[in-house]
Amino acid sequence: MTTAEARQQTRILVQAAAQVCEAKKGEDTRILELDPIDAGLSDFFLVTSATNDRQSVAIADEIEDKLKKEFGVFPNSVEGRRRGEWILLDYVDFVVHIFLVDRRAFYDIERLRKSARPVSPAEFDAELKAALAEKTVAARKKAFAKAKPAPAKEVVPKARPKKAARKSAPAKQASAKKTAVKKAVVKKAAAKKAVARKKQSPSKPAKGK
Repeated sequence: MTTAEARQQTRILVQAAAQVCEAKKGEDTRILELDPIDAGLSDFFLVTSATNDRQSVAIADEIEDKLKKEFGVFPNSVEGRRRGEWILLDYVDFVVHIFLVDRRAFYDIERLRKSARPVSPAEFDAELKAALAEKTVAARKKAFAKAKPAPAKEVVPKARPKKAARKSAPAKQASAKKTAVKKAVVKKAAAKKAVARKKQSPSKPAKGK
């Protein structure tokens, strides 16, 4: 997983935790996008307020349960659950802070992180949806580029073999004339041989003499 993909996954987890805070009536829920130089290991703080310790524990339990069931993610550590004044769920890449209203004002964690960019859950959700939509479009473009067929190669027609030039009519006539002469010569030679043989053969005696 690339750094960008890991950060995107963290954003999805933060969004899910923020949705729990909203559903459980957490007050003044804020997401602090921490400055990388000042953040240490974490990228985000999720901060919300509860009116009593039971509500703060209920919010913490629901966040832990939701992230475990839907994403298979567990907190690295949990602090303050017993008293419920300030519950901290440390998921390494982001940390959830659930305060009682007066404890939040006392510690004023937002002021201690002046370099962080505060975002409301609604703003965070809109940014996340825009980023996911952009990622989807980019993935589709990449898939389309891979599936696009390569341009067809130009087919050059093969040159047809040249046919032998047909004999012209005069050439045909000359050829036929040569053949006829040759036949006549052969025939004449055969006649001469026959005459010569006849002269060389002795004449037969007349019958009865």
